[in-house]
Amino acid sequence: MDAFPMFPLGAVLLPGELLSLQVFEPRYLVMIEECTAYPDRMSFGVVLISRGQEVGGGDERTAIGTAARIVSARPVAGGRLLLDCEGTQRIRVERWLADAPYPRAEVAPWPDERSAIGDGVIGLLDDRVAELGEVYGELARRRGLSAPVFPALGELPGDAAAQTYGLASRLPLGPADRLRVLSAPGVGARLEVLADTVEDVLAAARFRLSGLETGR
Repeated sequence: MDAFPMFPLGAVLLPGELLSLQVFEPRYLVMIEECTAYPDRMSFGVVLISRGQEVGGGDERTAIGTAARIVSARPVAGGRLLLDCEGTQRIRVERWLADAPYPRAEVAPWPDERSAIGDGVIGLLDDRVAELGEVYGELARRRGLSAPVFPALGELPGDAAAQTYGLASRLPLGPADRLRVLSAPGVGARLEVLADTVEDVLAAARFRLSGLETGR
């Protein structure tokens, strides 16, 4: 199994999602130079840093991530690079290798496993997303901001897997919840995770709204 270049971040990249990065650390500049030197090596893995910082190394990393395909790499002032990437497929880290000269790992693709879709879970998820849109819309109105738009699952393009990832990428989920979505074995399990996480986000949004109403 070949070594795969890795870019640990304080964020979770989902398949199908776009990612822009400003690269300035020497080790990652070397990594991107090597990735872009050959057309068949224009990818690296993105995993979440579970503890530590993005800069300097010494971090702890999760074992589930996403392969990112480099769409463009543009040099900017200060010897930095601006990267535009797209998440392609979910990967699982089999073994971390030495960070020499940049993080590397042996990885394997992790396609969706068979996962039954529970009765009513899509309707439940759509209802919660719709209510979340209403609460966030009211919060935005009170702050003089534009209301966000959260689509229903069936409004998104692609197959069921692409729709679940697409919905997650459009919702206000934190890194831990996004990792839960990415780590769900298959579509059915991912729908259950999404319904649970949206309920948690909705509860927090309701609490913020009630605080604004109390503070009138």
